[in-house]
Amino acid sequence: MKAGRYNALDTLRGLLLVNMVLYHALYDLVYIRGVPLGWYTGPVGYAWQQSICWGFIFLSGFCFRLSHHPLRHGLTVLGAGVLVSLCTGLVMPAESILFGVLYLLGLAGLIQCGVWWLWARLKLPPWPAWLGLSLSALAFFLTRGVPQGYLGFQGLRLLELPGWLYQWDWLAVVGLPGPGFASSDYFPIIPWFFLYLCGYFLWCLVGHKKRIMEKLKPGLRPLAFLGRHSLVVYLLHQPALLAFYMLIGGNVYAL
Repeated sequence: MKAGRYNALDTLRGLLLVNMVLYHALYDLVYIRGVPLGWYTGPVGYAWQQSICWGFIFLSGFCFRLSHHPLRHGLTVLGAGVLVSLCTGLVMPAESILFGVLYLLGLAGLIQCGVWWLWARLKLPPWPAWLGLSLSALAFFLTRGVPQGYLGFQGLRLLELPGWLYQWDWLAVVGLPGPGFASSDYFPIIPWFFLYLCGYFLWCLVGHKKRIMEKLKPGLRPLAFLGRHSLVVYLLHQPALLAFYMLIGGNVYAL
């Protein structure tokens, strides 16, 4: 393992990555190959999918200050998100991805770079980490349903939002998708940037505590290796899965 890395974070990222590949393998099986899996399309599958997404976004926020080149990293991830959108739009238009999770993580990193630079430029006092974490968690809770037209969390509708906010497809990146917008993987800035900030402010709380951070140095070698190369694995896993299903053809029901 690389010296000086927090291998526990790489291990966690690797574990999330393995779960993501398994989830997408079943997604292709169900929605592309047409194999019925009731548990996958129900609450269990949804909870699994959400745990993977929440984990990646929260962990990315936590690791923002651990990057030596956060601006370059944000641009790279955003570029990868644009590449995914182009490829899925050309190869699988019915399953095209617009403003997916890579797009979100890239934008979140760039926004955070801008805020961080402006904060230092204006020489503003540090924002209390506990307050930032609390407000970010509250904002995520309140705005979780914004893309669906309401303030609230997971179906808890606290306030319906006016329909005129959802007239333009180009506002989908913010979290206000128009009537013609469609994406098979959709993670807008609202609400997900607030979850990213939860991870960031948690790092602000513990990142300077040597005793806590030292505990994050050990990790599991295979998963840590995957975690360190997560972007490459993310970009390659779907083409590999589709190629696999093409090779096995009609034998897919025998899996």
